[in-house]
Amino acid sequence: MADVIVKCPTCDKAVAWISSSTYRPFCSDRCRIIDLGEWADGKRTIPADADHDDVTASDLDRE
Repeated sequence: MADVIVKCPTCDKAVAWISSSTYRPFCSDRCRIIDLGEWADGKRTIPADADHDDVTASDLDRE
């Protein structure tokens, strides 16, 4: 199986998705810490979907 190559979320450097890539998906500890700081400062968020945010498991089981 071929190794998967991903882009570092911070600097876009290519990173192999293998067990020896200690900081994957980041290329280095520096990029990992930069990303963590951006989340802590509120510069990064997970997009919200107001139409589906309140959906529960029981809503999904309805036929």
